[in-house]
Amino acid sequence: MAEVKVFYDRVGNTLTVWFGDPQEEYVCEETGDEVILMKDKSGHVIGFERLNFTVAESEQWRVAFETVAV
Repeated sequence: MAEVKVFYDRVGNTLTVWFGDPQEEYVCEETGDEVILMKDKSGHVIGFERLNFTVAESEQWRVAFETVAV
């Protein structure tokens, strides 16, 4: 089963999502839309970080995942 790691940093206002092993990170690429892609040595995206991501303290937020067959 695949593992996804989601981290929200309220102080740094970042949301980081890993769907690969974070230790495999080799290079980061900024997309220009306040999103940074983390890639492995092969150039595959293994995670991303959303900058300036905020959630009001009174808000609850949920993360949902959906499997799509291709």
